[in-house]
Amino acid sequence: KHGHAKAHIVALDIFTGKKLEDLCPTSHNLDVPFVKRTEYQLLTADGDTGEVSLLTESGETKDDLNLPTVVKVGEPTEDDKKVTAEILESVEKGTDIFVIVQAACGEEKIIQTKTTSG
Repeated sequence: KHGHAKAHIVALDIFTGKKLEDLCPTSHNLDVPFVKRTEYQLLTADGDTGEVSLLTESGETKDDLNLPTVVKVGEPTEDDKKVTAEILESVEKGTDIFVIVQAACGEEKIIQTKTTSG
């Protein structure tokens, strides 16, 4: 009687924390992102350049990520600032730390830290 049923979708961007909304016909299919979380050991982090060097499980270095406060779009979130502070603090103290990297839709970002127990 009044057109097709629509779905109102509200989501949070996993990289920026920004709220997004969409209105889609229920007859349409939607793409669902595949989100992967990987743990890497932190080798070095530079507070001035924002560059981070990580160690993969296979023993290779991964140098294509930056500190969470280095953002392409918008402003860093409070969590970004907190994680960056934790990373730089561990580098300063020389303690071993692992970082959790979240990847989806061709983007990657360090989202949390984890200290080694032992």
